[in-house]
Amino acid sequence: MTSSPAAAAPEAGNGRVLHLSDLAGRPITDKRGESIGKVADVIVRLRGPENPLVTGIVAAVGSREVFVPLEQVSSFDGEVLKLTSARLDLRQFERRHGEVLLRADVLGHRLIDVLTAHLIKAVDLELRQQGPSGPAAGLGSEWVLGGVDTHRRPRGLLRLLSPDAGGHQFEEWANFQPLIGHAGSALLRGPFGRIRRLKAAQIADLLEEASKAEETEILGQVHADPELEADVFEELDEDLATRLLGARTDAEIAEVLNRMRADDAADAISELPQRRRQPVIDLLPPGQRAKVLTLMGFNPTSAGGLMGMDFIAVPVQSQVSDAVAAVSGAHNLQPEALTSVHALDDHGKLCGVVKLVALLQSDQSARISEIYDDDPVRIGANTDVVDVAVLMSDYNLITIPVVDEERTMIGLITVDDVLEVTLPEDWRRREAAEPPDSRRGKRQ
Repeated sequence: MTSSPAAAAPEAGNGRVLHLSDLAGRPITDKRGESIGKVADVIVRLRGPENPLVTGIVAAVGSREVFVPLEQVSSFDGEVLKLTSARLDLRQFERRHGEVLLRADVLGHRLIDVLTAHLIKAVDLELRQQGPSGPAAGLGSEWVLGGVDTHRRPRGLLRLLSPDAGGHQFEEWANFQPLIGHAGSALLRGPFGRIRRLKAAQIADLLEEASKAEETEILGQVHADPELEADVFEELDEDLATRLLGARTDAEIAEVLNRMRADDAADAISELPQRRRQPVIDLLPPGQRAKVLTLMGFNPTSAGGLMGMDFIAVPVQSQVSDAVAAVSGAHNLQPEALTSVHALDDHGKLCGVVKLVALLQSDQSARISEIYDDDPVRIGANTDVVDVAVLMSDYNLITIPVVDEERTMIGLITVDDVLEVTLPEDWRRREAAEPPDSRRGKRQ
């Protein structure tokens, strides 16, 4: 068989490009032009932040699939792939550690679009040549996975009616996180890969959209950052969080709950099967356990069931500078809880509340009692959630303290807590509006 002339590949900068859809199935010949088989798949090796490197192809030779190293192919972008050597290893192909098959692993699985935080399916992949091309291609040239086409094109009559809709629209591979489902390549993707660019709420949305296999891979990557993992579980739908936690051991559940806000941890424990609640509670550290047990004693639709137990409090005789320092050192509190400082007497009674902006704008040597509101809006633990929302709306509050009959402060409610329970379910899960520059990624 004589090889036909190579089709001109499209240009990408100074290198040539190939589409995986065009490469798959191309004939392979030996150096004399005799037919050997055809291209079944392309192998790449992941390299962290760098574009994956093409290392070879999987060739279908009769009923057998064999490995052909890229350096053994004289022209990777020709209509026929001609081998430079007469020798071909005919042993059945076996994937090596860290190798990824583009057709089997990438096109067969969804990817995370990191810029929009959505799961998408790759319709095609773009391979790019880097380094010398033409006759010198074998001297220092390499091929890499450079782009992803996620836009499904019309078929049949629809394509005839809309011929312009058939073109490729490739986006940079760096904007995607593969869900390959192959444990051997996981370490080469780096600690939780490009998912680190996403917010916890975005990862939670991905998990709610994912298949069970995709859930496993996403959680496996997020697990590399325990704090992020806890934040993700705080954002998950209750039913999904319960299912995912329920698949873990008691010790693993306690490990996640210990890093969550106490109110979210209490909610999560309440959703566990009765037989598992106490064993998990017993495994929590004493401080978190005490908070969780206190919160579980309140009606979940009341202020007590909604509040968190972590807030900024300083002695009533403190100076403004002391209050500012307390905010500066509160590294483990959620940012929403840091917008106000609460002045307490020696018995924990709430004497006044001052907003952080007032502290920053005041004389740092002044007493906090000179600038705080000594009759702040406050609620009891049994206050209904709707009443809490009305108060916060009427008084434009970001936080509201929860006190007992003696005005002893026992907790704090933040505006995000109220929004989470008062927004209707279908509103909470609406598609978030994208900023106009979302497809451009982070500014450099």
